[in-house]
Amino acid sequence: MKTYLVGGAVRDRLLKLEVHDKDWVVVGSSVTEMLNQGFSQVGADFPVFLHPQTKEEYALARTERKSGLGYQGFKCETSESVTLEEDLLRRDLTINAMALADNGDIIDPYHGQKDLQLKTLRHVSPAFSEDPLRILRVARFAARFAHMDFTIAEETMQLMTDMVTHGEAEHLVAERIWQETYRALKEPSPWIYFETLRKTGCLKVLFPEIDKLFGIPQPEKHHPEIDCGLHAILSLKAACHLSQDPHIRFASLVHDLGKACTPKSNWPSHHNHEKLGLAPIKKMCERLRIPNAFKELALLVSEFHTHIHRARELKSSTLLKTLKHCDAFRRPERFKNILICSKADSRGRTGFETIPYPQADYFTEALAQAQSVTAKELISQGISGKAIGLEMDKARITKIDELRAQT
Repeated sequence: MKTYLVGGAVRDRLLKLEVHDKDWVVVGSSVTEMLNQGFSQVGADFPVFLHPQTKEEYALARTERKSGLGYQGFKCETSESVTLEEDLLRRDLTINAMALADNGDIIDPYHGQKDLQLKTLRHVSPAFSEDPLRILRVARFAARFAHMDFTIAEETMQLMTDMVTHGEAEHLVAERIWQETYRALKEPSPWIYFETLRKTGCLKVLFPEIDKLFGIPQPEKHHPEIDCGLHAILSLKAACHLSQDPHIRFASLVHDLGKACTPKSNWPSHHNHEKLGLAPIKKMCERLRIPNAFKELALLVSEFHTHIHRARELKSSTLLKTLKHCDAFRRPERFKNILICSKADSRGRTGFETIPYPQADYFTEALAQAQSVTAKELISQGISGKAIGLEMDKARITKIDELRAQT
């Protein structure tokens, strides 16, 4: 029985990055022997065990054979005769197919160290094509390491494209699609994830609402990049400079889905795209079972981002309605996120990447002024019942009027 540290922990050590999770492979052992040593079994599809002290995961060395469709269609073999090299062969990328022995030796049968030097994400073997989830994983790794100048090998990109063409991506289930996408949204360069999916054709399969934006024009005066899909990517990129919150990044990416729903005869104008975007956002979130917090922020940003852009042009009453529709009084932190997304939209345009966005400050101050009006103050004046709400709104509008006069 021999134990090896494998996968991402070895890769990140060689890249001199912080190691967060450690995975171990055990060669020459069995379920019975692992249990007798105090390990507890947690894997249902194949034997994975938790160490009795560290609680780190230890898996028996295994091989996999394709037996069905999708990422679950595999039969695993975990006999004591399975070698370390056979276990590493089933992994996705060469840089994830290395092992570290107890004596410090690196076992690297598929040249992962060379690909680290080349900054290349390359599949280990043709068996890569048997698991469609790997399309998303490679796209996510590309988003993780793009800032370190890593790129996907041409042959791996072609293999991923062929997998999509052959329909493998259609067998991915919603939970796994969102799990990988959520993780990608937290990476340093999440736009690379979506760009990679588009290059392979996978974006059209999994995120057709986003894919439809590409090729749709916008007025060049306001959008020098012209293409709506490119604007979505640039907005996501701008959001990444403003926040690490995946909710903000997601909402910034999908805020203009309505532009794919406007009449072609009206292009490059996109009248009412804000509300037209609500249906595709809901459809995508329901299909992929995206959590409500993501959906709610995305819907609000879609519907109200142009209101926020026009902050100084709005009547005080309209500005107050916007605050109320966004539930800003009860959820000011989420409203702050809406403002960040609106700023990302403004900066997600070629040549406007650093443009000031005073609208966010104006809305923030307007909210603060409106919040200074309290029901207690009105009650002390003898106002009661439904009249309290009406009088509060009048007082709030007066406060916003005063702010407008000052600025």
